[in-house]
Amino acid sequence: MSRTFNDLKDQADRAERLVRTGLDPLTAERLREFAEECRRQMAATERDERGAPHAA
Repeated sequence: MSRTFNDLKDQADRAERLVRTGLDPLTAERLREFAEECRRQMAATERDERGAPHAA
């Protein structure tokens, strides 16, 4: 099942909120990386919807 743009945004937002709660550094870094990946997938989804080619 493909994750939708809104699902990705919700996940990224949630991960970024959790980082601000004072978690241990390793968990915080992993959540930041997850949020970045969600945002990359959101950008790719937008490009796909517009018909733009993917970056190499």
